[in-house]
Amino acid sequence: MKKFLVFLAEGFEEIEALTPVDYLRRAGIEVDTVSITDKRDVVGSHNIQVLADKTIYEINGEDYLGLYIPGGIPGAINLRDNQQVIDFIKEFNNEGKIVSAICAGPISLGRADIIRDKKVTSFPTFEDKIENIGMYVNNQIVVEDQNIITGRGAAIAIYESFKIIEKIKGKEAVKLLKEGIQQTSVEDFYKFQS
Repeated sequence: MKKFLVFLAEGFEEIEALTPVDYLRRAGIEVDTVSITDKRDVVGSHNIQVLADKTIYEINGEDYLGLYIPGGIPGAINLRDNQQVIDFIKEFNNEGKIVSAICAGPISLGRADIIRDKKVTSFPTFEDKIENIGMYVNNQIVVEDQNIITGRGAAIAIYESFKIIEKIKGKEAVKLLKEGIQQTSVEDFYKFQS
């Protein structure tokens, strides 16, 4: 079974990085967290230390069906400025694999020059920082355009995770996950408040 890849760089946004790791694993998708340095310890933007499964020097793109770029500052900038990360993004895109990014993460997709003809979104203040963009979408929390999936920010990590899972395993897998984590609709939430 092929796995899914989540890149981690110093200063990554913890919720954006770890939510998809947790939810994809709950849905039965094997995930590797990958440090972009030769050290597996990576510290997030809110000073949470994470031990990555692997380093970028230990992975082979053929083992993965997609990748995910979290936001966070300076994490997203560190990912964008890492040539190996950019090479993986280009390779995965050329092979039609899932390439997903959230918040500030789409700046890496712009640098990799894979979104000239794509619709993408990001954290609102990063709209003008994404290079080589096709069309920016500011009225959707998650945007899917062929193999590219992008999301707005930390609160959206759950929904971007659902979209990735749906793309890999279908809507039934998302339904089962939602049941397992007690996800309810906004309407149901407000019903319980009265």
